[in-house]
Amino acid sequence: MSYHKKPSLTVDIFIYDDKNNFILIKRKNDPYKDCWAFPGGFVEYGETVENAARREAKEETSIDVELTKLVGVYSDPNRDPRGHTVTVVFLAKGNFDDRKADDDAEDIDIFSFEDLKNIDLAFDHGEIIKDIHKLVN
Repeated sequence: MSYHKKPSLTVDIFIYDDKNNFILIKRKNDPYKDCWAFPGGFVEYGETVENAARREAKEETSIDVELTKLVGVYSDPNRDPRGHTVTVVFLAKGNFDDRKADDDAEDIDIFSFEDLKNIDLAFDHGEIIKDIHKLVN
């Protein structure tokens, strides 16, 4: 049997409200320590991407989410300095009042699209947010 190097599968979740405000977490760990990012993480073996998205949202934000739409799949081999990752991005609704930074999140906050000019985003999340902005407007 030959060995083939494979990318890792991840999920990212854009949790938003009716005013198009959204949740970002401040990363606790490298890479991109102290940068803002979507809640998200690695899909576990045997887990669907939908269940992984709900789990990661809960672990990092304490919010139970309802996935509302698939945004897309992002697969640039250079999107993560740890190695080739492919991420599946979802839009989700959840109660912002339940938010609490947990797990890999150092902090959590609510943002608007206008706020993005003033914050450092992790990975390719700036590009993903541009795609999301087109979807929700």
